[in-house]
Amino acid sequence: MITLENNMIYYRKFTVCIVLIAIFSGCTMGPDYVKPKMEVASSFKEQEGWKVAQPKDDVSRDQWWSIFHDSVLDSLISQVAVSNQNILSAEASYRQAVALVQQADASYYPTLNGNASAIRSKPASNLTNTLNYNPNYNTAYRGSLSASWIPDLWGSIKRSVEASKAGADSSYASIEAAKLSSQSLLAQDYYLIRFLDAKKILLNETCKSYEQVLQLTKNQYDAGIVTRSDVINAETQLKSTQVQSVDLDIQRAQYEHAIAILIGKAPIEFSITPLPNVALGDIPAVPLEIPSALLERRPDIASAERLVAQANAQIGVAEAAFYPSLTIAPTFGYQSTQLSNLLDTPARFWSIGPALAGPIFDGGLRKAQKDATIAAYDQSVAKYKQTVLTAFQQVEDNLVTLRTLENEFALQSSVVNSANDALQLAVNQYKAGIVNYINVSNAQNVALANEINALNIQSLRFNSTIGLIVALGGNWNSLHK
Repeated sequence: MITLENNMIYYRKFTVCIVLIAIFSGCTMGPDYVKPKMEVASSFKEQEGWKVAQPKDDVSRDQWWSIFHDSVLDSLISQVAVSNQNILSAEASYRQAVALVQQADASYYPTLNGNASAIRSKPASNLTNTLNYNPNYNTAYRGSLSASWIPDLWGSIKRSVEASKAGADSSYASIEAAKLSSQSLLAQDYYLIRFLDAKKILLNETCKSYEQVLQLTKNQYDAGIVTRSDVINAETQLKSTQVQSVDLDIQRAQYEHAIAILIGKAPIEFSITPLPNVALGDIPAVPLEIPSALLERRPDIASAERLVAQANAQIGVAEAAFYPSLTIAPTFGYQSTQLSNLLDTPARFWSIGPALAGPIFDGGLRKAQKDATIAAYDQSVAKYKQTVLTAFQQVEDNLVTLRTLENEFALQSSVVNSANDALQLAVNQYKAGIVNYINVSNAQNVALANEINALNIQSLRFNSTIGLIVALGGNWNSLHK
């Protein structure tokens, strides 16, 4: 009866302990997360005259490259997400981050372990004169269940889960950043190839006209109208242009190799067939988002912001380490020397009781750890704000570049027309014997240089258009939920 009464007293104390655990479990150390504030203007500095995004704009945010209306480009970029090794690596990192969330969440729950043993033993023979000596073999059977639970008194587990979830969100945003980066690189490389093809066509057509001028020069030389030097100059002009055409093959092959890697293929497995006539079309119109939209659309900004949330949660984990931890580890089982009566009531045993452990002196270790987490948080905030500022800069840079290149291309087109007119005039005058070949040669150089410059400007416009799309966040909309 006394034993039962003592047990009742213990149970009451244990119940009080559980109630106190429930009360203290509502405590959470560390600051609640607040997204860092950024001063965002209502518009971009360089957006004057630019089209602001509207809900009905003809732009697919899921496939931003579709605004170029190029089926070959569509086919290539569709292979990036499934074959690019950098993206596959980022996806593996995300799966790892999700597993870490599950790992942190498991700390909320008790662990349960089972144990079963059958031990056969015999005492040493030199213990013959020992009291209670049993010379026979001894057998002990034991089966038990043990549990261990550490209540989250100070919110350490809660903050750890918060940190892991923020890390997973950041990892997911990194996947989108890797996709956007690879897609944009492929699009830029693809259009560089197309512009090289266009330049190749230009040089080949130029060589044909140079061959005609060379033949004209030879005819005039045979007629005694011009000197041998004119023929040599015409031949030199033709061959140097042919060299330029051949030299383009190196650049084109290298861009093909780069695209092959972006879609996860070996260079030998991939090629882009040159088009007989390269029609690049007009520069597509890119609708402009308001500056604040970048904070939600750009994956690198989202990733940086989630890292801030992760660092903030780590402060709570560090603060909770200053307080004692409570462990409850009950054990229940059976133990007997006979297997037949292992499960009888007399063979039963159990134990239960809380264990409280807390820091007394650690030489400033925990304070240093907390200071380190605060510093890491401040660093992540600075990196987040720098990422936002860099995003604004990239948009502004591409806006001013596109506006300037548009004006430059209009002027260059006029220059090309004038240079071609001057070339035709020089050829006609050369045929009439009014001018010598040097005038034709100079006019050819000027006309070709301006044609190539016009192609280069157009190439830069395509490149900057892709850069603007990426700076605006591409096809990325929100964090994975």
